[in-house]
Amino acid sequence: MKCEKCGATITNESDAYSYGGQTLCEDCYLDIVAAPKTCDPWAVHSAKNLSQDKPLLTPLQEKIMSIIKERGPVTAEDICQTLGITESEFRTNFAPLRHMELARACKVGNKVCYTLFDR
Repeated sequence: MKCEKCGATITNESDAYSYGGQTLCEDCYLDIVAAPKTCDPWAVHSAKNLSQDKPLLTPLQEKIMSIIKERGPVTAEDICQTLGITESEFRTNFAPLRHMELARACKVGNKVCYTLFDR
């Protein structure tokens, strides 16, 4: 049996997960169901209380913030292309930035762009 998302071989039937009509390996299933959501009031509250002085960011989050500061508003596609990351990696790393109210999404014409959070 193979994962329909990444193509990995699933050796045991008990290690296969069904989601959206697809058979997935555990990693792909968790990527989908446990993905951080940018619109999460409890996460925003927690992040604001835990990172009041200087937020601790990963190196990738620091790079995303640098691009947004230098070029913002900027599309996810531009950020991903500049950093050589997937859109999934971008979204996973952007969610905490939104929770800490450091960056946010906005519309520029028809496009969704990312900019600094206005305080």
